[in-house]
This record gives sequence, C-alpha cells and structure tokens, in this order.
Amino acid sequence: MQDDWTKPAAMAIPEGGFIEQEQGRYGPVFPKTPACYGFTIIARIKPGTEQAIRSYAKRIEETIAGLPDALEMLKLHYLRWVLFDIGAETYFMYQGIFDTDFDKYTEDAVALFSKYGIDTVFENLEGFPEDWKSNPAAFVKFVREHQRPSFLEYGEYPYVSADEIKKALRLKAAFSTMLDQMQ
Repeated sequence: MQDDWTKPAAMAIPEGGFIEQEQGRYGPVFPKTPACYGFTIIARIKPGTEQAIRSYAKRIEETIAGLPDALEMLKLHYLRWVLFDIGAETYFMYQGIFDTDFDKYTEDAVALFSKYGIDTVFENLEGFPEDWKSNPAAFVKFVREHQRPSFLEYGEYPYVSADEIKKALRLKAAFSTMLDQMQ
C-alpha cells in the first residue's frame, strides 16, 4: 500500500523499467516506486571535459550553499553523479530521485535552467542535444536513450515526499524546542 510509510517496501521492476505501459507526454511513464520517482543515465563524456564536469559539481555546491532552494522546484530527494572509466573512455552516471513524474521533472529542469540562463552538466556528454533549452523533447529523447532502469527499488519510508520529510523534521525540531523550554 502506497500510503503506509511505516513499513519498508521493495518493488521488483520488470526488465525494461516499466510495470505498466502508461503513456506520458514524452513516452512511457517511469513507475513510482517505494523510492519515489527517478532515473539513472549513463553516457560517455566528450573527450577532455572531465574537469569541466567536476567544476560544474563545485558550482552546484556553491549555488546551493548560497541559495538553498535553488533546485526546490525539482522536488529532489537525492542526486548522485559518478565518473568512471571503461577502457580508455570516461562515462558519467547521473542518478536522481525526486517526487514528480519524469515528464514534469524534465519540463521543470529545462525551465529552471532556461530561466537562469545556465547550462547543464549534460552538455559535456556525447550526443546531448544543443537545442535542449528550447526543445524539451530532445532532452527527453537523450535521457531515455541513456536511461538504465533499476530492477529493484527499496524504501525504508516508502512513497514519502521530500516535502513530507522536511515537514516532519520541522515538527520534530519544534517539539524538541518546546520540550527544552519546559525544563
């Protein structure tokens, strides 16, 4: 049951990454799992861009330090970026877990980056479309072509949104403050 966050849940996902073939705006809808929504892409980086990718990560860190809600509209739980080598080539792995469906996440990401006139780290990946800011469908096509679906997802507190987690932590902090004041 998706409403019961008190019991851990696991979901085996069929090969191909879809439970049901529900159609979204940009193709089949990736399923909501106990870990919420998300995707993983793996793509080869353009030669000579590894340092640019690492510098981009530092810019994201600095942006979030100065503007903690900069990525709030994406409803993210986690992002994980990994560079790794296969033979003489370097690949980039992006894992994102978020609360909205893939179509909304994509549209929000494109809108966010376009609004601020900033680029995406994905521009350092081979085959990434140059017109991604004006063409969300091209962005989606790239992601879908590089998506590596998981076949198991687990949630210790399944189906809980990032906003619900933050709300619970604010309540915990307020309750702790109240108890401290009673002593």
